[in-house]
Amino acid sequence: MQLPSSSKSPEGPRDERFDGLIRMARRQFGVLAVLLTSGDQDRQRFRASAGPIAGDALQDLHCPPPAGIQADALLLVADTSRDEHLRNHPLTKALPELRFLAACSLRAPDGGPLGLLYLLHDQPRELDAEQQQGLREFAELVAALLVREEADRRELECLRESERRMALAIAGSGTGIWDRNALTGEIHYSSGWKALLGYTSDEVGNRIEESYTRVHPGDLAYVQASIQAHFDGRTEAYEVEHRLRCRDGSYKWVCSRGKVVERDAAGKPVRMVGTTSDVTAMRALSEKMQQTAALMTDLTNEIPGMVFQYRRQVDGQSSFSYVSIGVRDIYGLTPEQLVQDADVLHLIIHPDDLAAYLGSLEASARDLKPWHQEYRVLLPGGGATWRQGDARPRPLADGSVLWHGFITDITERKLIEAELQVFATTDSLTQLSNRRHFMQQLESELARVQRSVDYRAVILMFDLDHFKAINDRWGHSVGDLALRHFSAILCTQLRRTDAAGRMGGEEFAVVLSNASVDEAMIFAQRVQSELASAPLAHGDEHLALAVSVGIASLHPTDASAEAGLSRSDMALYSAKRAGRNRIECH
Repeated sequence: MQLPSSSKSPEGPRDERFDGLIRMARRQFGVLAVLLTSGDQDRQRFRASAGPIAGDALQDLHCPPPAGIQADALLLVADTSRDEHLRNHPLTKALPELRFLAACSLRAPDGGPLGLLYLLHDQPRELDAEQQQGLREFAELVAALLVREEADRRELECLRESERRMALAIAGSGTGIWDRNALTGEIHYSSGWKALLGYTSDEVGNRIEESYTRVHPGDLAYVQASIQAHFDGRTEAYEVEHRLRCRDGSYKWVCSRGKVVERDAAGKPVRMVGTTSDVTAMRALSEKMQQTAALMTDLTNEIPGMVFQYRRQVDGQSSFSYVSIGVRDIYGLTPEQLVQDADVLHLIIHPDDLAAYLGSLEASARDLKPWHQEYRVLLPGGGATWRQGDARPRPLADGSVLWHGFITDITERKLIEAELQVFATTDSLTQLSNRRHFMQQLESELARVQRSVDYRAVILMFDLDHFKAINDRWGHSVGDLALRHFSAILCTQLRRTDAAGRMGGEEFAVVLSNASVDEAMIFAQRVQSELASAPLAHGDEHLALAVSVGIASLHPTDASAEAGLSRSDMALYSAKRAGRNRIECH
């Protein structure tokens, strides 16, 4: 048994903004048809449907909500033939094959009625608690679209009203006015009308046949039909938006408005006057609004990344009630896999990030604040890549929390951030920390010294001896080689907890963590020894390099890291003054 079907839409063109959600609801609940109506509490009108619903039967469907449904309520009728309230309802009369009906009210943010979302079937059936909750959630999505649609409609009406006032304001000045003789076919245009399209006063004829040649071919039948409807008295006024060809061959969107002001004794139109306004900008805005509405549908079905609906029960159990097809790119899974087992993500998220990921969801559920988290995932054959999750939580009546959100791939952004971090903290010539970053590391080391009485740290300043002579004799390119050669030797002596940086020119600094001055002396001697045993090779020659070193401890009483750096710099100056290639302690 089937409900009768028809290809004719009950209210003209299909409302594609709702089609995606309506079709999804039909698949989700496995019913024969889904119906959306909108309107106030007393009268509803058909908006959209999915399934074999008779468009002709619903052409004039204006009916009250079924008896028994209240605000924010869900009405379930397992068998309509046994419900006395529905026997005479306009919906069951229009669809005599109907046996099962579920209706969920759609409410505005202020509680006002927006419409109803129906599930219809030709066999009796029931909805369990989970399906009922799912229907309510679909109703919330549809209600949000209706609210957005109403806001768009009101904004567009305001724009249209503004345009009407402007047209009336310019009518008295003779701008954009036309006057048509319906009997003779003559039509006269004001100079402002001609200027609107870029014509001069003598470039536009006065025959209606010529005027139709300027109308875009795709709009001509519509324009002529609208004029004829007004001539026949079926409309109070003539008003259409269409395209007109300008003098340069381009087309403008215009709004033409007019009215028959004179008829003969038989009621036939004699004279019609009106105005034409440029609505190109308003048309572009209208198209943008339509694109925004279409984007809302795409966000549900086709947005890059993964759109999801995630639910966490009071006992901690969680599940995905909806996952978009983007999960294939985000997690390498199918939607079915993730819906079936939400815990499979625990095997995909990087082990080092899993605790933070779970903790962020826990905090979002506890505080009911938006969830935002960046984390790594491990996909087969792809290594570690970065993901960003964003969602808003909503508490449910049973104490569980429901999130709606999306996951995006931010791997490229993270790589750029890492590159920028290296650029901001690294000396490009030696690949050591630059002065700014080294001072930050030194400040951190001083903080450790100040926190613990047993913790010590030492700073060493290095200066390549006779570096100016190298530049003067061999050139700056060889000087750069010498700096890189020394920094490479310096790095071989560092522990993982130590830090080194280029302070400028031929000066370098090292901070040894948890070390004494004696240990710093040994470190400096090793660097001097390695440098002496490994001269810089340049062509057939080997350039001997030497370095002077100044050593100072970081003191808990230091106001800043600059104090320790200044002491080591003073020790370095003593080493240079005493003959170079020396080590001095402050």
